[in-house]
Amino acid sequence: MIEIDAFIQWVVSLISQNLYPGVFLAALLETVFPPIPSEAVFPLAGYSILKNEMSAIHILGVGVTGGCGATAGGFIIYLISKKLGRVGLTKYLKYIKIKENSLKKADHWFEKYGDKSVVLGRMIPGIRELVSIPAGIFNMRPIKFLIFTLIGSCIWSIALTSAGFYFGVATLNIF
Repeated sequence: MIEIDAFIQWVVSLISQNLYPGVFLAALLETVFPPIPSEAVFPLAGYSILKNEMSAIHILGVGVTGGCGATAGGFIIYLISKKLGRVGLTKYLKYIKIKENSLKKADHWFEKYGDKSVVLGRMIPGIRELVSIPAGIFNMRPIKFLIFTLIGSCIWSIALTSAGFYFGVATLNIF
């Protein structure tokens, strides 16, 4: 557990010191390596924008940068899922700490909502990390996957970055 704590601390430091590259890398890593929660990455980035006295337009820039990082990470998972298929992935789930039940939920979500589940799923914690798997298994077209993932990831990233920025403003006004 100490290794994960040290890793998360490194990510926090990276974002604080290198906002745009740090957000891209953190978003990519949190998509591929779930112990880094986006719910912590993007509000921290929003607060960093405020603390560095950057204009609010950087919320969009950081959100889109994070959306691109998450899309790159999601595409890695998509390609692995497409290559290994359902049977191949089932063998490796225990090593990447994904429960079979979680994967079944993601499959059901994808079957129920189809391609648009990628856009919606990128904005739902717990689903956002897994939605790339059924998209790969069910052979969603790669360009469509990338576009839908980018849209959903950017919306999510901008919303969380905004929350961090405006929560920071609110706390500065209170204290």
